[in-house]
Amino acid sequence: MTKIILARRLVETLPSASNGLFNPWRDCCPHDAAGNGPAEKLDRLARHLDCDPEFILAGEAPGYAGCRYSGIAFTSERLLGEGAIPRIPVLSGRLSTRRLPFSEPSATIVWKTLYRLGIAERTILWNALQLHPHRPDELWSNRTPTPAEIRLGEPALRMLIEAYPKARIIAVGKKSEGLLLGMGIPTAGSVRHPANGGATEFAAGLARLM
Repeated sequence: MTKIILARRLVETLPSASNGLFNPWRDCCPHDAAGNGPAEKLDRLARHLDCDPEFILAGEAPGYAGCRYSGIAFTSERLLGEGAIPRIPVLSGRLSTRRLPFSEPSATIVWKTLYRLGIAERTILWNALQLHPHRPDELWSNRTPTPAEIRLGEPALRMLIEAYPKARIIAVGKKSEGLLLGMGIPTAGSVRHPANGGATEFAAGLARLM
């Protein structure tokens, strides 16, 4: 299966935008820059998946400063503009209409840790829920997804894991850990989510699992 086909099949398991949930690969955001619609985000996702991963890190859900515009979990506009993401060409333009490129703290922490551990080229980043949960009245916001919303991500998560049977699965945060446990998916362990002061524990936890 080519990676663009895999990316499309993953996205096909997800609903389009609903109240408070945004699908980066199927829906257009009013703050998308020209040339950064669903098709471009899907292409970046396919490029990210185009490897033989040793690890799959599954976080909680996309954030407005990261995957909503990049199409890749734990990946910000700033990192893509710097050419910091394996297999993804350096951006030739902007992803959002924001005055400055978005920089997501969790994304920066995750990629810095992956490079330091020497596994950036061998890791796929994903989320338990692949839709961006936001407040209905504010697109540039993040909120905690409900248990029912988290379960919307189960089919894609299972498909991804089945596509890479040799990869070790690592849960990033309690929401991901709970979903994987409920799915009966064996993991290599779990680590603290890097958000909200969790950077040091995340990095140390991932290092221990290596």
